[in-house]
Amino acid sequence: MLASTLMLIALLCAGVFIPVPYSEMSPGPTVNTLGDHDGEPVLHIEGRKTYPTDGHLNMTTVRVTSADYRMNLVEAVYGWLAHDNKVVPHDTLYPDGKTEEESTQENAEEFSQSQESAKVAALRALDVPVKSWVIVASVVKGSPAEGKLHAGDVIKSVDGSAVRKPADVAELVTEHKPGDDVEFTIVPAKEQAAAEKENRTPTRTEKVTITTTASDDAGGKRAIVGIAAGTDHTFPFSIDIKLADVGGPSAGLMFALGIYDKLTPGSLTGGAFVAGTGTIDDAGKVGPIGGIEMKTVGARAKGAQYFLTPADNCAAAAEDTPEGLTLIKVDTIDDALAAMKDLGSGDTADLPKCKAS
Repeated sequence: MLASTLMLIALLCAGVFIPVPYSEMSPGPTVNTLGDHDGEPVLHIEGRKTYPTDGHLNMTTVRVTSADYRMNLVEAVYGWLAHDNKVVPHDTLYPDGKTEEESTQENAEEFSQSQESAKVAALRALDVPVKSWVIVASVVKGSPAEGKLHAGDVIKSVDGSAVRKPADVAELVTEHKPGDDVEFTIVPAKEQAAAEKENRTPTRTEKVTITTTASDDAGGKRAIVGIAAGTDHTFPFSIDIKLADVGGPSAGLMFALGIYDKLTPGSLTGGAFVAGTGTIDDAGKVGPIGGIEMKTVGARAKGAQYFLTPADNCAAAAEDTPEGLTLIKVDTIDDALAAMKDLGSGDTADLPKCKAS
């Protein structure tokens, strides 16, 4: 008995003091995009008529342990057994040794981009014109483009071929071999900013020649210049999204629906408590997200009756749906708006519901 007791004590000590390479996810806060957060409206629109709203269009979040937190075995076992938490390998949340600061910065950038795409998707669903152009989103330090191209520069053409979408840039550059010269025609970021401020079309362009280098791909070597291309927009009126301490791209769909609701007469939700998640692109396509099980639990705990679920997350979410929550399958913003129309009219029989695989 003494030996067994000592062995048990030793195992418990090992479980408490020996770290394991895991992290934990749990349900995070949910915020109504139609309401206020910390005393301020989540969506603030100026320069366009808005309309009263009711009900809820809640975006959902997931809490995760920090990059430098070292979980012990007892905590991992407890997390595996807990219904509302999920224990995952540490590298799933922080790949390639990413630090807390790097992860926070990346999440902030994704959150900012999701806001822009939400605005574009909502306005295009309303047939409101939005001006768009391709820009230099970032420049890799030490790359051939450093000092020649800058974040915010508008890319008009590459080697004389017009650029209409970000993918065009990489496609045109990789037509070259490493070591070849590539000519970019750009509108400098400062000129573009000045033109936007003065509500005019920028007139000054520059030609920039960059010598390509080889990519460090494991396979064939591509010609690169060391930039990431993105898209920027000009909106016909002001849409400001205020929500601190949130990161990542997964609130895009709910922001887009909130904007749409505020810009249209009547209530999009019909007074129902709707929550949801999903990335969204400029064309209104809804993409999958991580931590879907945590988000449905958090939404139901807050009072949600319906949950807008990206099509690619439906099967996983339907495996363990919280009681009283209906999962609605959406693939585009149009799908979500059609579901909202059915909810508003009380016709819920034909809602596209998620099914377990």
